[in-house]
Parts: sequence; structure tokens; C-alpha cells
Amino acid sequence: MSKKNISLEMNRFCTWVGAVLWGVALSCHSNGSNGSPGDTLSTGSIRISADESFRPVLEEEFKVFQSSHPEAHLEVSYKPEVECLKDLQNDSTRIIFVTRGLTDEEMAYYRSKLQYNPSFKVLAYDAVAVIVNSASPDTNLTTSEIADILRGGKNGAKPYTAVFDGLNATSTIRFALDSILKGSAFDPSHVFAAENSTGVIKYVESHPDAIGFVGVSWIGNPEDTLQDTYREKVHIASIRCDLCPDKAYTYPSQEDILTFRYPFTRGLYCIKKENYDGLATGLVDFLEYERGQLIFRRAYLVPAIMPLNVRDAQVR
Repeated sequence: MSKKNISLEMNRFCTWVGAVLWGVALSCHSNGSNGSPGDTLSTGSIRISADESFRPVLEEEFKVFQSSHPEAHLEVSYKPEVECLKDLQNDSTRIIFVTRGLTDEEMAYYRSKLQYNPSFKVLAYDAVAVIVNSASPDTNLTTSEIADILRGGKNGAKPYTAVFDGLNATSTIRFALDSILKGSAFDPSHVFAAENSTGVIKYVESHPDAIGFVGVSWIGNPEDTLQDTYREKVHIASIRCDLCPDKAYTYPSQEDILTFRYPFTRGLYCIKKENYDGLATGLVDFLEYERGQLIFRRAYLVPAIMPLNVRDAQVR
């Protein structure tokens, strides 16, 4: 065989191999290496688990995403944070929305189980809002006063009933234990578990001696008519900023969340378990780009990716 013919055959062989590899790549892209149904960045169906304390803002995000991509179907389940993390571990969902990322130990587990690392990022910052009955005289509180209430009215604190969005496993309770009580325990006789965030608001509304804890997206949006009715029945307490030079009392406003002057600030994280460009990736792209970030801003959270500028203004 001549050198020319050998070269021609080699070119044909390389072309054939390239075609086969391209077909395999397309198959992996459409079906997903984890055996999931075929989906793309804007089509298909996925299951999502989301922390219930973020429900108002996430419902708005998902509604806009699906209106822009009518062939995308998001099966969303709102539940306590620990249950979301269990769903991720049990391979029953491809993306979750919680208040933290993954630890090194969790990353090692997923690397061992799935042979790749899930990715996570913070999309926005929100806060835990402290609410009191509209007749309560205590609308300015310190972190230490709240800690005393959670411990059962010690150190002269008033015997309030603290109300949370569940008895355990919620992100709000974890925040109270980690960031307010610094690892110490509740007094169970002074803690009440409502079914969800709406239940917290309703309980505080009807009990003058109650103090509630909810995600700020449930009550902090002045442009939401339902939240406006909530604020007529309960008050958002201001919390003293112990790290501020002026020791000011601050609300969970965008400005004080952005500057971390409000002490009960936290992140809204997404954790994605998808190693190809599927619908979960398309959803995250939407949330971290302009439209998704603007929805967070409109909900009076602080976008974590799009810059949010605070300017002084004069009203004339």
C-alpha cells in the first residue's frame, strides 16, 4: 500500500473515531452520567428541595424561570434544612437551597459516592427576623437578651415563649443554637414549634408573650401586600449591633444586611449535584445572572453576585 493510501485510510479511521466519540458525548450530555432523564439547560424535569424559610423569594424566582422556559418543569419541595441535605445525600434531588455550603467531610463523602464534587455557592444574603406581638413594649432587643429568653428567662429576662418554624432540623433553629446561644441549649419549656413560618407569624400575632423567628423574606418586603398585612399584626424587632461603634439598633433591612450591621445575617446557598449542563445548571445560571439577582433585590434580600450600592439621599 502506498504512503498516500495509508494516509487516506488513517484520515478515514480518525474521522470515524471522532464521530463515535462525539456521539457518546452527546448521549452523556442528554441523558446525564448519573442516569437522570434527558434534560438541557432550559428543558426537562428536575426535583428540588428548598429550605422553607426561603419559600416566598424562591417561589418568585422559580415562577419567572419557568415562564421564560415553558418546557422546564421544577418539582419543588419545601422542608427543613436537614431534610434538604438528606435528599441530596439520598440522590433524590439534583439541587437544594439551604443556608450553608458543604463541609470538607461532606465533600469527601460525595466525592467517594459520586466520583465528583457537588458545587455550591451563595446566591444572596438574607436574615433571621425577630418578631413580637403588636402590643409588646419590647421592640428593641440585644443578642444577649434574646439568648436569655431562649434559656428560659434567666438573668431577669421576661418569660417569653420563643416560636420557631419546627421543633428541630430547621435552619432557623440551627442559627439560634449556633449564633445566638453559641452552642448552649434551649429551655424546652419556653420554646414552641409552629408548623412553618406562617404558623410562627400567626402564633406571635395571637400571643402577646411570644417572640418569633422567621426568614426575612416572609415579612420584610414592604411591596408585598400579604407581608404588609403581617406587619400590621406583628412588629419586627430591632437588634443591637454590638460590633458597631455606636451600638445602634438595626433592622433586617437591605442596607444593614449588606453591611452586616444587623447581627442575624446569613446566606442563601444552592448546592448542585449535576456534572453536565442540565436543567439544574440552567436554573443556577438564571439565579446568579441579572434577572435572578434582581428578583432577590426586589424581595429585599441582598444579591450576593450582582453589586448592590447604597447611596445617601435627601427627601425634599
